[in-house]
Amino acid sequence: MTPRPIIIDTDPGQDDAVAILLALASPEELEVRAITTVAGNVPLALTTVNALKMVELAGRTEVPVYAGCDGPLHGALITAEYVHGRSGLDGATLPEPVTAVAAGHAVDAIVEIVTSAPPGTITLCPLGPLTNVATALDREPRMAAMLREIVLMGGGFFEGGNTTPTAEFNIYVDPEAADVVFRCGAPITVLPLDVTHRALILPRHLERFAALGTRVGEAVHGLLTFYERYDVAKYGMAGGPLHDPCVIAYLLKPELFRGKLVGVEIETESPLTRGMTVVDWWGMTSGPRNATWIREVDAEGFFDLLVGRLAAIG
Repeated sequence: MTPRPIIIDTDPGQDDAVAILLALASPEELEVRAITTVAGNVPLALTTVNALKMVELAGRTEVPVYAGCDGPLHGALITAEYVHGRSGLDGATLPEPVTAVAAGHAVDAIVEIVTSAPPGTITLCPLGPLTNVATALDREPRMAAMLREIVLMGGGFFEGGNTTPTAEFNIYVDPEAADVVFRCGAPITVLPLDVTHRALILPRHLERFAALGTRVGEAVHGLLTFYERYDVAKYGMAGGPLHDPCVIAYLLKPELFRGKLVGVEIETESPLTRGMTVVDWWGMTSGPRNATWIREVDAEGFFDLLVGRLAAIG
């Protein structure tokens, strides 16, 4: 099988970090052409360092990491240290990376990789605010038609928001960028809170990571133990939702997930609902159906995949 070429656009974040590890642990299915970083969970300097830490932890330093946009298209950056800690990767002691960031800007790298590949080849995997992706689409309008697909983590409809009552963090940080992406015309698949809130980090899952007995297992156990504490306290769930790895798991085993093609629009004007993903789940309008909205996951199958792949690293 020829590996599917992808670009991971990310703002690590513990869940982003695990998603990166999952992708890098799956070379037979996924060819990670680049990791591009954006400001989001923590500022850009930290998201870039954190991505470099993951390629080193995975032993995949040949994968280039490009630094991208340091703030949203409009307004001030909103970050989430209250969830991820000051470093973005609190919970694990990881060495400072020795691998250098790749030369050039992430937006230029995205445009170059997509436009130099055969049409319908590259999948973009945004795991954070969509600033880099929107900027790339604006810089090269042909790019949307050349993509195979955009598979992203963001938004929420049935679960509401996790940053405001109606807005999920990735979309709320840069609604204008999200609006550009959802209007671009490329095929889009969304892994929203509606599905990630069904992929809960339960104690037995944490035990499985610890039992791997590897640097990766130890790091992931520490990262997720720290990371889930916020959502467990906030929602009263049995475990915190593991958001971003759902994107990579969907690429590896789409049969674990269920959803349907719907219309999605982004609210950018209302101060009450800014950043809301307005999903026409029941076909109430005649607007275009522009995104596959994932709502269900086989959570046990998801964690089996994650643990099994991470076990192969090191």
